[in-house]
Amino acid sequence: MNALLPSVAWVPSATAIAPALWESCFPPPLEGRWWYETLEQSGLEDQFTFLYGVVALDGQAVAIAPVFLMDLPIGLVVPPALLPLFNGLGRLLPSVRYQRTVFVGSPCADEGTVGLVPGTDRLAVLRAVQEAVWQQVRHFRASMLVWKDFPAAYDTDFAHLAQAAGLFRVVSFPGTVAPLAGGSKAGYLAALKSSRRYNLKKKWRRSAEQVTLDIQVQQHPDAATLDAVFGLFMQTYAKAKVRFERLGRPFFDHIATRPESHFILLRERASGELVAFMLCFGFDNFVINKFIGIDYRRPREWLLYFRLWEAVLDWAVARGATAIQSGQTGYAVKIEIGHQLVSLNNYCRHRNPLLHRIYALVGRSVGWHTLDGDLERHLKAHPE
Repeated sequence: MNALLPSVAWVPSATAIAPALWESCFPPPLEGRWWYETLEQSGLEDQFTFLYGVVALDGQAVAIAPVFLMDLPIGLVVPPALLPLFNGLGRLLPSVRYQRTVFVGSPCADEGTVGLVPGTDRLAVLRAVQEAVWQQVRHFRASMLVWKDFPAAYDTDFAHLAQAAGLFRVVSFPGTVAPLAGGSKAGYLAALKSSRRYNLKKKWRRSAEQVTLDIQVQQHPDAATLDAVFGLFMQTYAKAKVRFERLGRPFFDHIATRPESHFILLRERASGELVAFMLCFGFDNFVINKFIGIDYRRPREWLLYFRLWEAVLDWAVARGATAIQSGQTGYAVKIEIGHQLVSLNNYCRHRNPLLHRIYALVGRSVGWHTLDGDLERHLKAHPE
């Protein structure tokens, strides 16, 4: 280990790290120890291997770097136009189609984070983690290292790290966040473009004319409710264009025990049946919209997504939130209801020098317009 760098020790579980260090490195609204414990307990071993780098300086722990290993389908990272090329390469080199990849970050968090004790030199920590995690890439015989979905706040540090460590940058799917101006529903609506405000109110009104819904906000829902929640989640999962993680029923059992978790539930009043839900994490002035489920067997005229959004909006405002983070994908409707796009980047290195050069060249062509059709249409309509 370079004497100028902090040291990195690897542990296999979030519970092996002191709670106080988690609290210091991952304060709310970051998804901390409770989140990683939930993932570890949720039966995801066939998809991910979790690992945590504990960074120490002069013998004092100062940072946590969550890491996971997975066999990544190449279709998740290559623009559709270039996928035939990589499928062709995959016939010669099968490892190209499914790459064993070590990620720094979380498989399900909206942004990548290396958590630091306040006052710690972040670039020094990132350099130490890069050196240590590259050794893990070799240990696991992985092909690729990816620092996953890091926000713009890291750009300056990664510019230095990328040059020193031979990383190349690839634009990722942007995050989304809806500001709640003035912490009120009226403020949120006033901040929308007039056409979007008119259309949203019209959809709320039309939906209310079609179906009467009862709204519940629950923590620790019972097994029957979680069965219904999971059924709706799987309907929505089946419609997703991009799938990274595959969550099973045990995940919902475990996440439902966490005090951060709130289930916003919509039930058809006539039958009492659950027709939509959103799982949100609630913090002092910030809400994370994590997962949703919609009963797509119901009439489209019910406009369930928009009624669900109104219910979440009312709940978030009532608890004093000033923003709702809604994650990646599903951009058309999120932009329509006032979400802003948040730039995220991946920083990568391939062990094979030839493939590294090819991937770096491909990475330069990747942009929001190549990643998602909704984003491409949005950029054409708003070139600024």
